[in-house]
Amino acid sequence: MPDEPKTLDPTARPATTTVPGAATAPPGAAVAGDSPARARAQRWTLGLVTVGLVLAALNLRPAITSLGALLEEVSADLHMSGTVAGVLTSVPPLCFAVFGITAPRLARRFGPAAVVCAGMAAIFAGLVLRPLAGGTVGFLAASALALMGIAVSNVLMPVIVKRYFPDRIGSMTGLYSMALALGTSVAAAATVPMTAALGGDWRIGLGVWAAVAALAVLPWLPLIRDRDRATPESGTTAAGSATSATGAAAVATAAPRITRSRTAWALGCYFGLQATGAYITMGWMPQIFRDSGVPASTAGVLLAVTMVMGVPLAFVIPRLATRMKNQGPIVVALGLCGLAGYTGLFLAPAGGAWVWAVLLGVSNCSFPLALTMIGMRSRTGAGVVRLSAFAQSVGYLISIPGPLLVGVLYQHSGGWGLPIALMGGLMVPQMIVGTLAGRDRTVEDES
Repeated sequence: MPDEPKTLDPTARPATTTVPGAATAPPGAAVAGDSPARARAQRWTLGLVTVGLVLAALNLRPAITSLGALLEEVSADLHMSGTVAGVLTSVPPLCFAVFGITAPRLARRFGPAAVVCAGMAAIFAGLVLRPLAGGTVGFLAASALALMGIAVSNVLMPVIVKRYFPDRIGSMTGLYSMALALGTSVAAAATVPMTAALGGDWRIGLGVWAAVAALAVLPWLPLIRDRDRATPESGTTAAGSATSATGAAAVATAAPRITRSRTAWALGCYFGLQATGAYITMGWMPQIFRDSGVPASTAGVLLAVTMVMGVPLAFVIPRLATRMKNQGPIVVALGLCGLAGYTGLFLAPAGGAWVWAVLLGVSNCSFPLALTMIGMRSRTGAGVVRLSAFAQSVGYLISIPGPLLVGVLYQHSGGWGLPIALMGGLMVPQMIVGTLAGRDRTVEDES
């Protein structure tokens, strides 16, 4: 994959630059004087990180979208009310907010690769245990275990990209965002027909996704020992370990200041509002279509269409964003697609279902855009760690009430008019804060 011009990416540092507390070269980057064997090992490391990023991204959403496709069956079997089902759809952002904030501390202690490896193992365990649950509490606990693994991995994906590929932030963010969208859409589309083919038991239909999670653990195992060479907070490698004390002191001094940055808060709010829309869509959109007369299998495919739009666009949008000083125009364009999709869903949910699914899929590409802006709004790897944890944790906290409120409104209003109006109304503040987050500045400028 070709490198992007460094002059177009304000977050990239030349690999040979030496600054206090920063790496002299990213892990795996070839430098002058490397022996052929070392150069091969470095290329292998970067290849392994790339494979690990793709497989990890494939597993960051199936635990959620596979459940959305079978939510009616799960709710009936476990005797959930509409409000309880709304709580269930609010569990993902709650776990992401609570556990995501621990990612920087865990990465400092164990290394980011080890934490992502553990995250993939937690996803596997949760997906294995969830079908075995005999009641709502057990189901929620197993889901929370899988979501815990997703939470820490969510935060560390931009960190690993910044650390290993500082001059290819747009390309690598696009690559794993594309894989994330692919995993999301495949799980949404395949879960219902696969469940039917396996006998119609929702437990089997949800449990099969554990096999995909097991594969994602493997590429991270050889990278666990990389923690001594690369810790995201210190930003050091073996070649630059002498600067680690200075880097750690700088981070300790600067860490609290992230809360003083208007850009960080705007990015957190933007992340939260786009996450609200995404989790409402993943949790409730199939049910909206089913209640309008669309068959269950078709409703799952419609959700898959929404998710699959992120496959090409999640690769294009980050690359485009890194070539623009201000990402505000992209924010507005995506927001307008969301407004159009919700308007159509309100007026004619079944009549224009495929069009609304496409428009909402385009709007949901706010997620890779937010991830890209996280990498662009800080100059250093240490800053990206703090900003990623802050923006995602604040964002997911903001998104928690959304799916729950939709469930309550649906149950008490007896229809989807009010919930859809809420979804569409949230697009307006999302465009406003996203435009503020997209301005050409870094959190270091403000703090």
